[in-house]
Amino acid sequence: MSGDDPHVHVVAKMPSDDAAVRNAMASTFGLAGDLPGVVTTGCGLRVPYAAASTRPERVTCLPCREHARREHLRFADEVERLSAMPGSTIGPAQGRFASATHRDLARRFSEA
Repeated sequence: MSGDDPHVHVVAKMPSDDAAVRNAMASTFGLAGDLPGVVTTGCGLRVPYAAASTRPERVTCLPCREHARREHLRFADEVERLSAMPGSTIGPAQGRFASATHRDLARRFSEA
């Protein structure tokens, strides 16, 4: 971990929103776990959590942008495939909507 890295990164584990999960737990049960101080990024660096973002417009590390694009496309395909299976908890229409959302995020990460 270097203190002189000027870039904003993405967390390697995508899609993930630890802050949203933390907020849901806090509002539901009154429990508030700590967010990690340091995270592994899509480019392989370990940086402070504050130096990572899920918003494409904020991420300045190009390898992280490419990692996020790939992961969102992979997740979109997986959601669409699983939502079409019998017994799925989300229907095909919801799966298509979620897939479209992740494909749009992938597109936004590919724009520099």
